[in-house]
Amino acid sequence: MNFELKNLSWEACEQTICDVLILLVPASSKPAKPTKANDVPTKSVKSLPALKRLMLAALEQDDLDTSAGKLLSCYRSTGIAARQVILVGAGQANEKDVARACAAAFAACKIPGAVKSAHVMLCLAQINGLSGASLQAAMQAAAASSYVYTHTKPKAEARKLQLVSINLGSQAQVQAMSPELQQGRALIEGVELAKEWGNRPANHATPTLLAKAAQAIAAGKSPVSCEILGPKEVAKLKMGSFMAVAQGSEQPLRFIVLRYFGAAKTVQPTVLVGKGITFDTGGISIKPAAEMDEMKFDMCGAASVLGVFKALSVLKPKINVVGLIPSCENMPSHNAVKPGDVVTSMSGQTIEILNTDAEGRLILCDALTYAERFKPAAVVDIATLTGACVVALGAVRSGLFSADDDLAAQLLRAGEASQDLAWRMPLDDDYAEGLKTNFADVANVAGRMGGAITAAKFLQRFASQYPWAHLDIAGTAWKSGAAKGSTGRPVPLLMKFLLNFEQKQAVAGKKSARSAA
Repeated sequence: MNFELKNLSWEACEQTICDVLILLVPASSKPAKPTKANDVPTKSVKSLPALKRLMLAALEQDDLDTSAGKLLSCYRSTGIAARQVILVGAGQANEKDVARACAAAFAACKIPGAVKSAHVMLCLAQINGLSGASLQAAMQAAAASSYVYTHTKPKAEARKLQLVSINLGSQAQVQAMSPELQQGRALIEGVELAKEWGNRPANHATPTLLAKAAQAIAAGKSPVSCEILGPKEVAKLKMGSFMAVAQGSEQPLRFIVLRYFGAAKTVQPTVLVGKGITFDTGGISIKPAAEMDEMKFDMCGAASVLGVFKALSVLKPKINVVGLIPSCENMPSHNAVKPGDVVTSMSGQTIEILNTDAEGRLILCDALTYAERFKPAAVVDIATLTGACVVALGAVRSGLFSADDDLAAQLLRAGEASQDLAWRMPLDDDYAEGLKTNFADVANVAGRMGGAITAAKFLQRFASQYPWAHLDIAGTAWKSGAAKGSTGRPVPLLMKFLLNFEQKQAVAGKKSARSAA
């Protein structure tokens, strides 16, 4: 789908032929109660543009609640070319309220079946001091509402919403928001790629196919490069923990290495590590049958890394980023790793595998060791790691674990700015006590209590050589029930984190240049 910025008057906006016209109405738009001093003559009200009259009438009659996300939908309004008009409350018009308003409005859009290419006009001119984050939140709402999964549904209707015109009401705003529009477009491409691979069934998203998806991002004139390591290369690296998880499946493992270098090679890269379990049965510690189909989503960490690199390939920021994706299936078979087996990780640490369903940390730990060779500025791993995190935080916020206060703060700020929220969890050393074992350097589980934290403590053992953070997205990567499907999170958080890092580097470069002068 495409987005364009417009500078239109009320009259031009209402005369635009489109399927739906959405007008965001913040609380500040509500007129004061009429008095003898400020009463508006009837004649002047009638001379106002039709769209403005409709808004004022709805506000004066209390038919429109300006709380964020409250709607008033109108059909074939007099004097307005759009077939449907949606007035939506935008509350205080901050990023959170704009995001909520747009999500509600786009979800309410009624596009008839006969329409093959729908056009929506979104009016944000009423939002004073519109931020780039608000604009991008509006764009993401439009994209999310119209996203259609079709890969294994050949008869499904493709996306109908093809064009969203965003009216900002002034040329100065159009110019100021143009870079934000470009970022928003790139972000949507990344989120939708993450959704696509998260949604695909496991037989359509094997480790080999996931590797091909990474190669496609790096194809042609892309600024991204891709290297794929197979079983022989991984064995040579002595990734015994990763190989142990993969050995129960006939599908060969893949270790995917993506590189994007938009800055000087001397600039330390940020490394993103995504868990790529393309299907998780639990192995010998097999899961219950109910909802096991959702274990195709266990590679959403990997999908988010692919999404970030897709966005980077479009936006081309001046930063260096490396993506690492260890990918395999976790299956029960005569070859599968057994509870009680002891394996040796790439770091040389031995691991007693007490539960084969705690496999994500086993593939991530070798990837975290591999990350050391890049001498990274920071490493962030992203994984649908624990049900315990779902219990703790639900589906609203991802769990954030880090012993580095500065890195944790950067990720939290990025989450708030992108409305892709996270919550910092503890990493006290006492939580690691349960990982002690008589038979190896460390056990892979420590019991039920504080399971998300003990999983993070396990990973922390393998990430001591650089600033590290862990995002547990088990509750936020997908939705269950009637709305079942990948959310594309935390691509927005990660992209905002990386772009903030670019700005930080630019500021540091200017200070260095002034000092040299």
